[in-house]
Amino acid sequence: MSKLKFLLGLWAGKLSVPALKITHHNGTDYPGQLAVKFCPDFLKYIGRPKKLVIITGTNGKTTVNNMLIDILEDNGLKVFNNRAGSNITTGISTVFIKGSNIFGKLKKLDLAVLEVDERSAPKIYPYLNPDYVVITNLSRDSILRNAHPQYIADVLTKAIPENTKMILNADDLISGNVALNNKRAYFGINKLPEDENNTYDGLLNDMQICPKCAGKLKYNYIRYNHIGNAVCEDCGFNSPIADYAITAIDYENEKMTVEENGEKYIYPLITDSMFNIYNLITVISIGRELGLTHEELIKSMSKTKIPGSRHSEDKAGSIRLITQMAKEKNASATTRAFDYVSKIDGPREVLLMMNCLNDTKHWSENPCWMYDTDFELLAQDGIKKIICAGARNTDYRLRLLMAGVPDSKIVCCESEMEAATKLSYDKNDIICLFHGVDSTKLAMEVKAKILELASSKEGKS
Repeated sequence: MSKLKFLLGLWAGKLSVPALKITHHNGTDYPGQLAVKFCPDFLKYIGRPKKLVIITGTNGKTTVNNMLIDILEDNGLKVFNNRAGSNITTGISTVFIKGSNIFGKLKKLDLAVLEVDERSAPKIYPYLNPDYVVITNLSRDSILRNAHPQYIADVLTKAIPENTKMILNADDLISGNVALNNKRAYFGINKLPEDENNTYDGLLNDMQICPKCAGKLKYNYIRYNHIGNAVCEDCGFNSPIADYAITAIDYENEKMTVEENGEKYIYPLITDSMFNIYNLITVISIGRELGLTHEELIKSMSKTKIPGSRHSEDKAGSIRLITQMAKEKNASATTRAFDYVSKIDGPREVLLMMNCLNDTKHWSENPCWMYDTDFELLAQDGIKKIICAGARNTDYRLRLLMAGVPDSKIVCCESEMEAATKLSYDKNDIICLFHGVDSTKLAMEVKAKILELASSKEGKS
């Protein structure tokens, strides 16, 4: 009976794929919705790839997933993936429906790389039994959905099979303590010169108490949030040593040094964002675990970019436009985006349009996440104007005022497209456009409008 339900779900899902194309519907996970409706444990019966890597974590999983797929494909491997699909149970089911025959057997491939939402772990991991689970980090996310990162760590620990090898962030003691009985490899960034006197005075640190004895942790340095190197002076518990470690970063020459087993390798540095540098070492560690040589990784990484939906830069004359995803409801991701822009030299204008567009159709997210976010990073002289656009514009204005931003710098606007006209477009300006996940498509339209207006202004000057 279970097998029959599985086949009915599989066939219903397969038939919906051409139907969606004919009716011009996107339906990213609709085939999976149908399959799971017929057979709730659909993934239990679908064919399993020879080798499976699952990438999860609060932030960075999409970037790591897409970069890793690019690198593996560049090295001639056929990779089964959900690059363009949803990362929850129905989305993963959709990928398997599209990648299997009418009996549920997968097409020929070398391995599978899947991005999986943290909360979906109990409905996916026990069925798919992954060879590797990679956790980029675990930090503060939507309070209504994810509660606390320690809770998510517990969800993952209970769901991950004992034979799965973990690839973990040595500089994140929360994700580093997931599935302690499993084999593991660590990646990280060793102490850098700029970490010598590095202290973190921001709003977020979710790892201040030793998970072993409940003593107070002492941080040797913190890069941001709870990401850094810590020790418990009571019991000696401390951050693990990274198997794959960045030991030096040369921003000027765009190079970084990676060390493994005492040997050093020079890799291209394709980003100047510390958060994305962590994503780079994550990709390198997975590649090595999968058997790629450093030479193969270096060659492929030199052709790779951070996904444009996450970060992109454009120019119109002397005006520079930085488009950056800053996940709404996610204080840590938004803080990292603000931190990156706060360190850029030059006159800056900021446009905020993170408004949870999909949620507003049904309910309103509690805006408390804004008060965990370091908006104080935007309260500096170099940022001359901040435009708050969309449904949450007055909420952003209030938070900015509390952060010490003068009201004279703040402009509120209901329409995101109209907000583009509120920018000054002065010569040599740096415009920073922040958008959320739900507003990515709209952000691309606003981005095009900004570039059009910037080019027009530059042409007249």
